[in-house]
Amino acid sequence: MQKPDYNNYPHRRKNILTGEWVLVSPHRTQRPWQGEVSKSEIDKRKPYEPDCYLCPGNKRANGEVNPKYDSTFVFTNDFSALKEDVPDFKLNKNNLLVAESETGLCRVVNFSPRHDLTLAEMNENDIEKVIITLRDEFKMLGSRKGIRYIQIFENKGSQMGNSNPHPHGQIWAQKDIPLIPTKELKEFKNYYKQNGHSILADYLKLEKKLKERIVFENDSFLIVVPFWAVWPYETLIIPKRKIANILELKEKEIKGFANAIKTITTKYDNLFQISFPYSAGMHQAPTDGKEYPEWHFHMHFFPPLLRSASVKKFMVGYEMLAEPQRDITPEYSAKVLRELSDVHYKIAGKK
Repeated sequence: MQKPDYNNYPHRRKNILTGEWVLVSPHRTQRPWQGEVSKSEIDKRKPYEPDCYLCPGNKRANGEVNPKYDSTFVFTNDFSALKEDVPDFKLNKNNLLVAESETGLCRVVNFSPRHDLTLAEMNENDIEKVIITLRDEFKMLGSRKGIRYIQIFENKGSQMGNSNPHPHGQIWAQKDIPLIPTKELKEFKNYYKQNGHSILADYLKLEKKLKERIVFENDSFLIVVPFWAVWPYETLIIPKRKIANILELKEKEIKGFANAIKTITTKYDNLFQISFPYSAGMHQAPTDGKEYPEWHFHMHFFPPLLRSASVKKFMVGYEMLAEPQRDITPEYSAKVLRELSDVHYKIAGKK
C-alpha cells in the first residue's frame, strides 16, 4: 500500500474522541462557487447600547434590570432551555416511543460590560477574569444535587445563532450527560483501559512530534487543528497537564489558558479581517461525584467560514444523511492559522 497522499485524494479520518468518521475531499477546493454568499457582519458596535438587554444598567426582556457591573456578570437565563421544576416522568412504548423528563438550569455569562469587546479584543487579564468566573460557576453548579454535567459554551456571531451581539457565553447544567460528551467519555474510557493513560495526552505528544497541525503552543496549552477536524478552521485547545475540569487549573495555567484563547480568537479575526463567527465550548468530566481518571479537559472551536468572510461551510445533504465532509485538509488549515499574526488586525492597522 502506497504512502497516503492527503492533499490530493479523498480519504476518511477517524475522530478518536467520538469514534465517528469524516470524509476529506481536498480536490473539491478547485470547484467554482455559485452558492450562497452570506452578508458579512459590519462590526461597528459602541461600548454601550441603550437597547441591549445585556449592557450594564439596562432592563432585560423579563423586566429585571442589570446592575451597573464593571467586570463579568452572570445571571440565570430569562428563557432557559432547562428548568429545575419539572415533574419526573418516563415514557417507553414498546421501545419505540421513548422519552424522559430532564431538569437543569441555564446561566448567561457577560464577558465584560463593553458591548463592543469580544474575547479576541479583550486583554488577557480580563479573559483570566472570565475563566475564573466560569470556574466559580462550575464549582457552584457542580455541587448542586441532581447536576451531572455542565456545558460551558459561546456562540459568536449571528451566523452561529447568537441572538444578542453583546459578547457573552452560556452555561447549561443538567441532570443527564448529553450525547457528545457521552461519546467522548466512552472513547476516553476505552483508551485508558487499554493503555493506562489519557488518549489526548498521547495525541498531544504525537502532534508535538509531527508538527503538522499545531497552530500555537505555550507552557501550559497546545492549540491544534485536530487530524479529524470537520469545520474548515476547527481547533482544539488541550492542556499539557491532564486535568478533569477547570477547577484543577493552577494560577499559571489560568494565565496560559487566557493566552491560548486570546491567541486563537485573534487569529480567527485576522483570517478574513472580521469579527470571526464560531461556536466554542469546554468538555469537562461529569459532576456526578464519580472519579474520571481517563478524562482530559479540552476546548473545541467550531467556526463555519470556509473561503472568505462571506462563504461558509454548510452541513447539508451528505453530511446530514451519511457523515461529515470537508474540503481543505486540517494540515492546510493549521498552516494558514499558524502563520497569521497574533496581533489583532484592528490594533495592527493603527501602528
